[in-house]
Amino acid sequence: MSDRVPAIDTFVNVNMGSISRPAFLDRVATDYFKRGEAMFEDESPESLLDKMDAAGVQKAVITMRAHEQDERILSFPAANPDRFVLSISLDPRLGMRAVRELEALTRAHPVVLARVVPFFFNLPPNDRAYYPIYTKCCELDLPISVNTGIPGPPAPGMCQYPMHLDDVCLFFPELTVIMAHGADPWWAEAIRLMIKYRNLYLMTSAYSPRYFPQELLHYMNTRGREKIMFASDHPVLTIERSVREARELVLRDGVLEAFLYGNAQRVLFDRAKRDTRGESLQTGMESY
Repeated sequence: MSDRVPAIDTFVNVNMGSISRPAFLDRVATDYFKRGEAMFEDESPESLLDKMDAAGVQKAVITMRAHEQDERILSFPAANPDRFVLSISLDPRLGMRAVRELEALTRAHPVVLARVVPFFFNLPPNDRAYYPIYTKCCELDLPISVNTGIPGPPAPGMCQYPMHLDDVCLFFPELTVIMAHGADPWWAEAIRLMIKYRNLYLMTSAYSPRYFPQELLHYMNTRGREKIMFASDHPVLTIERSVREARELVLRDGVLEAFLYGNAQRVLFDRAKRDTRGESLQTGMESY
């Protein structure tokens, strides 16, 4: 039964009530997500665990900005290490400061994912400013999520065109990249890139499963069974709504399990050794 399939939520916010609120964020809460003030709430570990248990979510990846190092956010995995891990959102314009922040936090806390949001900076992800972060992620064997698709707020959109990741995946074949927030309206480009690159994935954060386009569902049911990860972006979209709508999708046997749980478990938690460019080059050299 689909209601018994466990889930991992790969994008959860717990400090929406505490962050500074630019005008565009108020607008997107009201006009785009129709959530209003309900989108701006802080979560406690207890309240979040209650929501997760009710929805059948076993683990949550909680987002924290690197420069904040918020002790309240850090308390979530500290108190419940089997349920909560961290993702670290980075500002590539900070150069080596961002790299050092990422490494320090990853060494000290259960970090499973780095994050960058191109529209914040109006810098496409193939800009040279991101490359030190990508290099450090390769060294740490740490996946990175990159927002793709036109953002909901009235903010730059072309910088999140998925084709910018073509350069990144070519230059860093060992880097695991996860497109975040879907890829609307560029689903075809995102899917074609995932077919092309073994280490490129997509998470469906901030995108209601009820409105998944048919081309995404077809991909999930065919070649993309191991490529798409569930995420809510709670409380932007609530955990309860996102999981419920996901379980209502018409998917082939085993696809829902992979989408809700298996793909995130494998890519973020199992941390199996992936093929690297160096290994491929070494194999090639041995043949001469």
